Amino acid sequence: MSDPVWNVMLTSCPSRTSLARVANKWTAMIVIALSDGPARFGAIRERAGGISAKVLADTLRDLERDGLLTRTAYDEMPPRVEYELTPLGLTLREPLTALGRWAEHHIEEVLVARDAYDQRSVG
Repeated sequence: MSDPVWNVMLTSCPSRTSLARVANKWTAMIVIALSDGPARFGAIRERAGGISAKVLADTLRDLERDGLLTRTAYDEMPPRVEYELTPLGLTLREPLTALGRWAEHHIEEVLVARDAYDQRSVG
């Protein structure tokens, strides 16, 4: 029996859910926030700027379910929980960091294009 051939362009392909998860802006922010090592919830939220506690909790849970990060609860007082990228999650670090750098590098061009589009749409 041969290995299945995955094709993200097919609606029935389960790789679509992985692509949707990775393409989510908060996933990218969380992966970048965890690129330097484990972090607590509050630190991730601060680094990712603008994410609500609920969305962060939901996204962390989804990333853990997909095997991209681990959640470690320490038996101490006060309780401490840390999140860390797994080896699979670390494979996203380079492409998502590169995507972030691309966004920073090209934002001026994007803003000019938006302004031009908006001017054409108004007139």
